[in-house]
Amino acid sequence: MAADWKCAVNQVTNCVQPETFVVKMDDSETDHREEPGAAQYGNFRNYYTFHPPEARTSLLPPGLLLELLEKHGGEQEALLALDVGCNTGELSIALYNHLLQPEGCSEPLKYVHFMCCDIDPDLITRAQIANPYTDAITFSTLDITDVSSLGTLCNFLERFGRSSFHIGFCMSITMWIHLNHGDNGLTDFLNRLKTLCDYLLIEPQPWKCYRSAARRLRKLGRQDFDHFHTLSIRGDMEKEITEIMTKDGSSELIHRFGTTSWDRSLLLFKIRRPTELSV
Repeated sequence: MAADWKCAVNQVTNCVQPETFVVKMDDSETDHREEPGAAQYGNFRNYYTFHPPEARTSLLPPGLLLELLEKHGGEQEALLALDVGCNTGELSIALYNHLLQPEGCSEPLKYVHFMCCDIDPDLITRAQIANPYTDAITFSTLDITDVSSLGTLCNFLERFGRSSFHIGFCMSITMWIHLNHGDNGLTDFLNRLKTLCDYLLIEPQPWKCYRSAARRLRKLGRQDFDHFHTLSIRGDMEKEITEIMTKDGSSELIHRFGTTSWDRSLLLFKIRRPTELSV
């Protein structure tokens, strides 16, 4: 499946027009409107009340991401970012501001554009309403685990004449992909992001969070995650995700940024393209 994405991205000029992709949920899956602990896909309504954006951005050295990305792209090229699982958008906006004008830089960048997506249409609606940068940040409802979502992403890239984003943000999303789609789903997800992004900043959830998420569902009388008891990728999830990312030299871990107050690190990977692998 990852190969299909890579092929499609390489043919970006033939992209279809964008659509909105929504994963339909039955009534039992929307209980998180009243019970936040029952958010099966991590789509908590008040997520940033407990995980403020500045707790992540404060770990990123001023100007480091911008320096890396500017070396990778052209000076006048628009800097493109993909934020997967953006929830209501507060962190997306904080990351946008972090890239737009890092601390110590007197002049802001002129060309920074974000594509931000989430599986929950209600969260995306809230993000769209509160978006202060409508010309630079796009919020879209889509399920990135569904290959058909490539239409929206491909169309966005086509606007700027690119086949990949300069950087992708995957902040506390990997666990929800893993629990709902299994080991293969997690691996496919990360491999797809490699085809779409030149750099990836990933915040993996530790294994204790998996146990807590499953326990919350059981406490609420909900059906357990389909894959929780059959996962073979488990334990040190930071190590496991790093191994998936760096397998066969497809990317390298170039920075590990601190630890948040909720005990998670930010891992920055540089993706290596086939031309680089053959050198």
